[in-house]
Amino acid sequence: MTTATTATVATVATALSSLRAEVGKAVVGQEQVVEELLLAILAGGHALLEGVPGLAKTLLVRTLAEATGLSFRRIQFTPDLMPSDILGTEVLEEDHATGRRFFKFNRGPVFAQMVLADEINRTPPKTQAALLEAMQEGAVTYGGTTHALERPFFVLATQNPIEQTGTYPLPEAQLDRFLLYIRVDYPSLEEEKQVLSRTTGVPAAAPRAVAGAADILAAQALVREVPVSEALVDYAARLVRASRPADTEVAYVREWVRWGAGPRAGQGMILAAKARALLHGRLAVTLEDLRAVAAPVLRHRVLTNFRAEGEGVTPDDVTRALLAQVTAPKSPLA
Repeated sequence: MTTATTATVATVATALSSLRAEVGKAVVGQEQVVEELLLAILAGGHALLEGVPGLAKTLLVRTLAEATGLSFRRIQFTPDLMPSDILGTEVLEEDHATGRRFFKFNRGPVFAQMVLADEINRTPPKTQAALLEAMQEGAVTYGGTTHALERPFFVLATQNPIEQTGTYPLPEAQLDRFLLYIRVDYPSLEEEKQVLSRTTGVPAAAPRAVAGAADILAAQALVREVPVSEALVDYAARLVRASRPADTEVAYVREWVRWGAGPRAGQGMILAAKARALLHGRLAVTLEDLRAVAAPVLRHRVLTNFRAEGEGVTPDDVTRALLAQVTAPKSPLA
């Protein structure tokens, strides 16, 4: 049964506005980053944040967990981190009453509702892959037994774009599991002055929980019910297909792209656009919603060629070309 009405959408939008305000008490600026993180959460997806050290990525994720009332664990990825350090391990225990010995599974830090995978590209592929099943299936299999993760479940990973020595780039298969690839940029001058004032004065009060797991799950269900027109679905599909050199009529793509986005990009674009409509208190997806989420959805799914890397052409440049050249519906709601 459809529950997405003007009243319910307005209620959820108000709650999300309170959530953003609570995050803003601890994190100065970064409104676009906060919005994109909320889009990932509403759409039920994971997010990868990239930014240089000192831009409050860890603080942002921790504050978001506190404001949503979700259980939180931080995993610091290092070159010597093992899969068992993430998933957990079995230990041999003994029942002192009977003398019977048995194996007990001790759950690792992935068993939290919001997991911060800090500097995920600093650990080898074997350990990175330990997150794959958890991210895709919402479960962990160990010793032949599958352990379900508590919902909602989010992996919010960070990586540093500099200091490439000693890092292990995420393989395309794992990158594709992230709904959004979010860029965290330097603050503006005014925002940076606020950061200096806040962090060198009396500590602010801790963020309070203004939502809970049930609220997040209800909002995720509501996102699925936000309508999107066939014309906008067609536009999203054409954008994704136009990113593939073999299928495109966009010369920019043929020149600079080695590999385009797959169908999961289209799914992510529609879901993120629905989440954005709900976040802004609207009952239907608009063309602007799709265009706004195109870059974070495609950024990690469009692989540029070696020539593009040498010339400084980025996936964001490709996305801009797609948005400029792929014909959009004439009506915003189409």
